[in-house]
Amino acid sequence: MDSRACRLLGKDGTFPYCAGPKVYREIHLFVRAVDKVGSPTSMIRAVSTIRTSVQSLGWSNGLLYLIARGLSAATGGRGRLIKYYFMVQPVPAEPLRALPKVSKTLVYQVSPGDAIIRTFPRPASVISRRFADGAVCFVAENEQNLAGFIWLRLDRYDEDEVRCTYLLEPAGKIAWDFDAYVAPEFRMSRAFVQLWEAANGFLRERGYRWTASRISAFNAMSLAAHKRFGAERLNTAVFIVAGPVQTAVLSFRPFVHVGTARGNPPIITLRPLPGRADAW
Repeated sequence: MDSRACRLLGKDGTFPYCAGPKVYREIHLFVRAVDKVGSPTSMIRAVSTIRTSVQSLGWSNGLLYLIARGLSAATGGRGRLIKYYFMVQPVPAEPLRALPKVSKTLVYQVSPGDAIIRTFPRPASVISRRFADGAVCFVAENEQNLAGFIWLRLDRYDEDEVRCTYLLEPAGKIAWDFDAYVAPEFRMSRAFVQLWEAANGFLRERGYRWTASRISAFNAMSLAAHKRFGAERLNTAVFIVAGPVQTAVLSFRPFVHVGTARGNPPIITLRPLPGRADAW
């Protein structure tokens, strides 16, 4: 087992959080107010869910996550609440020397016709659209089994979970990484680090200094992993979707955007932190 990979992924993806009796009394009252069933079993399950969410995400994001789940369940998926953190991390100036030169895991850039793509846990239409849009994908393969993958865009990215477009500036210096996936049976292996090393090498050769991404505020494990790679938070966005209407609440201009499926989506421009665009 690779200790560096374990540190990057975290043992359980949670952060320490201690809530006192007053907090758990408020949790109890909250559950009683929203629990329509009212049975002891459902009450215990609800309290357990809240406690786990708070421990993993903190008080504010934990409650927001529960509201998001409740909204989705109550509307059959037509109503959604999504919170993103926009992160930027440096592309290392030098390759990582700690990785072994001999490994059972092979990491390489895939092409649309490669057989390994058929094992991706993503719809074929989504994969085809990504390649058509110019995305680059690196895959980790272990003894002909899919260990993981990571995707890159070098200019802009049209969000596929909500309606918005990300622009990257300065051009040729900052790329977009998304959908970094490691199969469950390989999550304690070197696959995660190897994928990032391949992606960083690809970007470094082309002069890119930074890579940006959006991470769900409800995904504590991914946030922890990115921070251990040196990622820094740029901005925050909350999207509230009600059928065809989408409201975006941003921590930067234009601050609020309301649109429909037929309207123009918000354009979000991401830049490295001031004075950091050329960090090497």
